[in-house]
Amino acid sequence: MKRLVLLGGGHSHLEVLRRFGEQPAADTEIVLVDHALFATYSGMLPGLIAGHYGFADCHINLEQLTRSAGARFKKSRAVALEPAIRVVKLEDGTRLDYDIVSIDVGSTPPTAQIPGAAEHAISVKPFDAFALHWEQLIAKVQNGHARKIVMIGGGAAGVELALAMQYRLAQVRVPAMQFELITAASCLLPDHHARARTALERLLAARKIAVHVNANVAGVKANAIELADGSAIASDATVWAAGAGAASWLAQTGLALDTRGFIRIDNHLSSISDTAVFAAGDCATMEGHDIPKSGVYAVREGPVLAGNLRHALAGEPLVPYHPQATALALISAGNRYAVASYGRAKLEGAWVWHWKDYIDRKFMRRYRD
Repeated sequence: MKRLVLLGGGHSHLEVLRRFGEQPAADTEIVLVDHALFATYSGMLPGLIAGHYGFADCHINLEQLTRSAGARFKKSRAVALEPAIRVVKLEDGTRLDYDIVSIDVGSTPPTAQIPGAAEHAISVKPFDAFALHWEQLIAKVQNGHARKIVMIGGGAAGVELALAMQYRLAQVRVPAMQFELITAASCLLPDHHARARTALERLLAARKIAVHVNANVAGVKANAIELADGSAIASDATVWAAGAGAASWLAQTGLALDTRGFIRIDNHLSSISDTAVFAAGDCATMEGHDIPKSGVYAVREGPVLAGNLRHALAGEPLVPYHPQATALALISAGNRYAVASYGRAKLEGAWVWHWKDYIDRKFMRRYRD
């Protein structure tokens, strides 16, 4: 019997499990390894933070999904991969041999590179830990121990979460709260057109969330953020949503990696240095494409990854994945209002939020029903 090991319960692997559940592979054992029992759907995280959703609305039970696929769930995390002998070593000491392994472990915040960031900043990833920290921060604010929150990160995640946090705290009637947002880029949302950027800048200004651009973080302290130009920004609570780093154990695998430590893959989602290794989502970099580290692309990779894992197990030719040139981004604004960004096009309104809500709930039903 062959063994397919799935490392990580990311968006791509959710679809792999669903498809293998619908059409099991003969004489194949599938094992999913993840440190958490529940996977957070990133598209609904801002809604959870804002208070629009409960835990069950935006979390997928990995053990249940795995069981429904006829697979085995292992609650642990990978700490080493030895491609030469096709073995994965887990945090609990377990060694899993494999015929094919697929890696969808996402990315990690690059806080280790910034003095004090790992100790004093609340990282948005992993999402399950962030949701817990957020509830603790709400209690801290309500008790009067925090009056200023600073978000580091001017991409869609940072903007969405800053607006969501501000909205939630406004609902619990916390007085005199201050929010600021820091980005090293020259503008907010540099990957989006100016139309969408202007709309979100307007919404941030309306919520009195100050924005600092060209602000390179040099260090984080318990009560301040130090910038590279020598200045500092006071902060009672610092949230980190900037950048994406690779899992540290990937560096010891011997797989071909890019300059940031992500797995280099071809257009079949297979490692360029080992045909028994596949990767998808944020932990991978496709040769010849500059794909953003975004859940939108991980979701699109899922069906192709599922098909190619099946082909690889059967010794059949693989099919190429063609990443879309432009992806639709639905960026929520804390309240039930959102901005749609697609290339040069921009739409906004309460109806956009309801559109996003419909899409997100439909996605969740796919892995529950």
